[in-house]
Amino acid sequence: MASKEITYNGHPFQLSYEIVNPGQEETLLVLHGWGSNKEIMKQAFGRLLPTYKHLYLDMPGFGKSSNEMVLTTDDYAAIVQLFLGAMNVKPKIAMGHSFGGKVSTLLNPPCLVLLSSSGILVPKPLDVKVKIAVTKLLKPFKFAWIRKLFASKDVEGMSHEMYETFKNVVNEEFEHNFSAVSGKALLFWGKTDTATPLWTAEKIEKMMTDAKLYPLEGDHFFFLKHAPFIAQTITEHCKDTDS
Repeated sequence: MASKEITYNGHPFQLSYEIVNPGQEETLLVLHGWGSNKEIMKQAFGRLLPTYKHLYLDMPGFGKSSNEMVLTTDDYAAIVQLFLGAMNVKPKIAMGHSFGGKVSTLLNPPCLVLLSSSGILVPKPLDVKVKIAVTKLLKPFKFAWIRKLFASKDVEGMSHEMYETFKNVVNEEFEHNFSAVSGKALLFWGKTDTATPLWTAEKIEKMMTDAKLYPLEGDHFFFLKHAPFIAQTITEHCKDTDS
């Protein structure tokens, strides 16, 4: 495990990363989801895809990477691009889970791999809508307990910067970014995923010019059980893409 400091918009970011198979020429970039880190991704894929150099990255504010800035998904992609430039790496494949799928999409690699990516807005349940309405109503009073009472579990223990970042990325319109993907795309999805339901994958597939969807048994973290199949499919379909 190592770290590299980059500067973005005048802010320093200490980014933690790990490389597997360093002797290989072609690079696979692997990005985790919101609230996660590089370790879960390495757990799933670290022993697979031996012909690629794996680059596992903790994105800003997660794992062991720092963040003291309110960010958007575009900012995350720009920071990752700066990091790749500093590492002198141009990935042939970018694979992202959930929020990491959105960031990977913006990188527009020759071969894009999405694992239950976020990016399609899912209607909120009634109880969540009520919480949001109450929070907005009470926001002018600036009671600290309001956030603790109504905040999603995804933001528990977050700094102010990461909480504001979460609000930026969770409700953004992202469909035009999926439509802009120019390379090959492989979509792997959990059939019983409730965070990013399968219908969102079907919608994304239709937006892309060269995409293939693989529904698999499991929930939002289905890839932990299906990593060998995912790796084999990547090997078969990404080998002929241009770096």
